[in-house]
Amino acid sequence: MLSSLRNMFKVPDLRNKVLFTVLIIAIYRFGAHIPVPGVNFDQVQQLSAQAAKGGVLGFLNLFSGGALTKFAIFGLGIMPYITSSIIIQLLMVVIPKLEQWRDEGATGQKKLTQATRYMTVVLALLQSTGLAYVFGKGGTNALLGTTGTNIILLVKFDIPHVLMVVLTMTAGTAVVMWLGEVITQRGIGQGMSILIFANVVSVMPSQGAAVRAQAGNFKFAIILAISILLLVSIVFMEMGQRRIPVQFAKRVVGRRMYGGQSTYIPLKVNQAGVIPIIFASSVLYLPALLSNVIPYKGFQTIINRYFLTPTNFVYIGMYGLLIIAFTYFYTAISFDPHQQADIIRKQGGYIPGYRPGPPTEKYLTQILNRITLPGSLFLATVALIPSLALAVWHVRQFPFAGTTLLIAVGVALETMKQVDSQLMMRNYDTFLTK
Repeated sequence: MLSSLRNMFKVPDLRNKVLFTVLIIAIYRFGAHIPVPGVNFDQVQQLSAQAAKGGVLGFLNLFSGGALTKFAIFGLGIMPYITSSIIIQLLMVVIPKLEQWRDEGATGQKKLTQATRYMTVVLALLQSTGLAYVFGKGGTNALLGTTGTNIILLVKFDIPHVLMVVLTMTAGTAVVMWLGEVITQRGIGQGMSILIFANVVSVMPSQGAAVRAQAGNFKFAIILAISILLLVSIVFMEMGQRRIPVQFAKRVVGRRMYGGQSTYIPLKVNQAGVIPIIFASSVLYLPALLSNVIPYKGFQTIINRYFLTPTNFVYIGMYGLLIIAFTYFYTAISFDPHQQADIIRKQGGYIPGYRPGPPTEKYLTQILNRITLPGSLFLATVALIPSLALAVWHVRQFPFAGTTLLIAVGVALETMKQVDSQLMMRNYDTFLTK
């Protein structure tokens, strides 16, 4: 990896891509610190201090790199785009037209991308309107997991000011979406993943200092050791895969013979990535949001006791079960054994020992279910170890949580794979020109 980093800056084209990506990240981080017009800065500082202790807002703030609590123009970050992408993938299962677009290749992918963009803007409008109401009218206690005086960020809560906030944050989301696509086209790595990586990494130093100040040097050293152990295990699991051999039969087209090659289908152990953790966290935070709407004291007491406290073992148990369930759910959506078996059959291939068609589909389903179990248990373990540390030591902040490490490691590995592939391509070009 170190040699790849060194060689990366020796190739002018690749070096320019890296510098361009760094420039876009700098622009994105600059926009994450510019607040929308009409915001009370004293209240913003108080909100940032409260969100650092946890709650729904603390989780959402992780994916915005601290921009949400600053109520910045990029405050929504890329969460609307991620949510839109997930919704489009889910709709492919029930809407035949979207499935048809997926099978059309590049043309269909452009249509899906356009639909994702439109849905992103719609979601940004809805989310910015909700945030403007919550932070302008009150109701931040459920988001922060606290009781007492609500934090009101907007100086004036009327239609012109709310409309300005909504349009500003929606336009900021559109710009963030464009920045991610520009990185994908002209930079290095997948644009949206790079922006997520920049967000989660940017908050690590400050939160690490807060943990050290709260827990002391000894506990901080143990937490740091746990984080390193999690980092190594995440790298090991992210690289793990089950390779399904595929053999293609020989066929004669004209005077040429095609086929006869052997390849494999790589099934990752962690096929779903970090998506199940995001889904599970969103489901657990939904009752907290409903406590603003349902005014019953008994309901609010249950929510405060079991859904707003990560140190509660009921919360930890529900969190782990939801992660396992969503891992199976999202893996079934992201990898369709029926579609894969059909593609193998149409290309004249087969898995040794299994006939093309339904037997191949049944075999792929069986293998996928087997490797999904350790993958789901791994995700639940990585996500729950920080919660267990919180429960034992009563530490309210954990910057090196499993979600953060999964995102950081996954994006870093994928980016380095792309760098290695481009370096190898240029080495082949040099070899052929000699």
